[in-house]
This record gives sequence, structure tokens and C-alpha cells, in this order.
Amino acid sequence: MSWMERYLLAITGRRFAPRPLRLLEAIWCYTSYPDARIWNNRVSALAGTTRSTGNLGLSAALALSEADIYGLGPCVRAIEFLIRTRVELAGGGELAACLRRERSQGRTLGGYGRPLCAADERIAPTVDLARSLGLAGGPHLALAYAVEALLIAERPALRMNYGALIAALAADLGLTSHEHHLFLIPLFLAGMAPCYLEAAAHPAGAFLPLPCHGVAYRGAPRRTWGPA
Repeated sequence: MSWMERYLLAITGRRFAPRPLRLLEAIWCYTSYPDARIWNNRVSALAGTTRSTGNLGLSAALALSEADIYGLGPCVRAIEFLIRTRVELAGGGELAACLRRERSQGRTLGGYGRPLCAADERIAPTVDLARSLGLAGGPHLALAYAVEALLIAERPALRMNYGALIAALAADLGLTSHEHHLFLIPLFLAGMAPCYLEAAAHPAGAFLPLPCHGVAYRGAPRRTWGPA
């Protein structure tokens, strides 16, 4: 077995064919950016600059990847929503009504919208690969696009991001929410080691050496946030 096949066997108890394995491996590769400005990669770089071990640094960075706003949290919420909604639609439900109920229950819709940049550059290559492998015709992926169409009709910024895309692909490959979560653990890992090594190659403490109180800010004064 390849390492990927072995890992998925450990998670799901079943063996995957070569084409699904290729797609699932690409999902990891396409989001492992070796950029220390990314929130979790910064932890691995801080470990390097403090001369911690690579194991501790990468483990801490992976733990931070559980972020509920922009880490694995939205990915898990996305697959739970897609699986739940598809079951309801199969039972005669209507998509717009499902979305209204999700909102009325206070659930955050994971996988849609992205801060700073609405377009997610990882979607096109991932979809292209899925199509080339014959794995882009599943019902959960179709549902993910249908949800996007309804959302952007209200707010154009609520486009599908990588979280909803990979959740849909995983669901179409038969992964449960829990299995998908375990599969996602190494999602950013390949980008973390270069950040650790680069910081470790420079003098200790050289990465982000300034504390917040060491920055002389001369911009707009502090504002109090509250209801208008």
C-alpha cells in the first residue's frame, strides 16, 4: 500500500482505488503553502526561531489548524451540512427551506465566503483534477454548487471556498464527517516544515522579534465597538 492508502484504511476500514487516492492526496497538496504568514505555519516558524524541535513545532501548528473560523472547523461543518441536507432533499425537502432552517437554528454555514479574497484559487485545479479522474459528478458536489448559487444571489461574497469543495468530494467518496475530520489532520503539514526550517536557519529570535508593545502606532485612535 501507499502511505495514503494505508492512512485511509486506518480511518475508514476500507481500501480506496487509485483515482480516489490521487484526488485525496491532491486535496492535501493544494493547500500546503510554505508561507510563514499563514496562521498555523507561523507557529512552526516560531518553534524554529525559539530552537524548539520540529516535532513540537509541527504538532503545535497542526493543533492550531483546528481553528473553528478558518481551519478544520468549517470543513467539518460543511460535510455535516451537505450530508444532512442531501438526506432531507431526498425525502422531499426544498433547498431554500433547508438553508433558512440552518440559519434560524444559528448554525454557521461552513465552506462559503472567504475573508479578504472571495475567490479561492484552490478550487479550479481541484475541480479540474476531479473531472479528469471522473470524480466530479457526485451528488454532494452538485449540491455544494446549488447552495453557492442561492447564497451568491443574496451576497456575491458568499462563494464556495475550499472547505465546501473538499467536503463535497469527500462525501461523494463515502467519507463520514468523523472520517473526513481525521483525513484532514495533515492538510497543511507539507507547508509547515519549510517554515520551521527557514526560521531555524536564521539567528534565534529573528522571526517576528517585536512584541506588540514595541510598535509605535500613529493611526486612528482606538474605537469602542457596540450596537449602533
